[in-house]
Amino acid sequence: MDLGLAGRAAIVGGGSKGIGRATAMLLAAEGARVVIAARGQRALVHTADAIRDATGADVLPVECDMASYDDINRLVQRTVESFGAIDIIVNNAGGPPPGTFEQHDDDAWRKALDQTLMSVVRLTREALPYLKQSDQPRVIDVTSTAVKEPIDGLILSNSARLGTTGLAKSLANELGRYGITVNNVGPGLTLTDRIRPVLEAQAQSEGRTFEEQKQLRAKQIPLGRVGEAEDVAAMIVFLASKQARQITGQTILVDGGATRGVM
Repeated sequence: MDLGLAGRAAIVGGGSKGIGRATAMLLAAEGARVVIAARGQRALVHTADAIRDATGADVLPVECDMASYDDINRLVQRTVESFGAIDIIVNNAGGPPPGTFEQHDDDAWRKALDQTLMSVVRLTREALPYLKQSDQPRVIDVTSTAVKEPIDGLILSNSARLGTTGLAKSLANELGRYGITVNNVGPGLTLTDRIRPVLEAQAQSEGRTFEEQKQLRAKQIPLGRVGEAEDVAAMIVFLASKQARQITGQTILVDGGATRGVM
């Protein structure tokens, strides 16, 4: 199937590892020109080289703190200078730290909102003039299953990501006149560099091996497996495709059926 992504210019946040890296790799494999943004220049360059070697695509690594407006503004300008367009943005910035309501002060809340909500606001706003010029413009936010079923101990993420969900729904209504689709993808338990240490710590504290702990968690998922970054990336890339032109304002979970809610 031709997804209509050849030659498209895409910005992928958190692009040096995990879901961002997998998304950038799949977009590049479909012929897109990809800008990967993240903190840590060494990891960015390594990932860019790996994507180029695997796909032959144009890949531009840009060091960027997604919580910083100045960095995001520079990211957009670098993209336009290099590729002359922006067709796709993937808002992906990782998640804020765990904790309960009583454990977080105002500074923690500000940082969480800057990273998780304001990064989406800022990148979408700065990219919007260029998205309006595209004939296949896409905004895709990576959120969490927490927007459907809050996760204990993740109050910062639960709160900020719901803001992102409301923003996406509103933007879908406002920007539809320009053909811009705006959707959320909510990963469930996904074996990324961020989640692996969590499972390893759980395994150690409960006297299990990592594989035993992974299988225990997999039994709680109807499909019986823990997700991989490529599972989430596949949904993101589909939403970026020409086939997804009639899908907007939606939150699609990639969680193996683990979220039990109907709506």
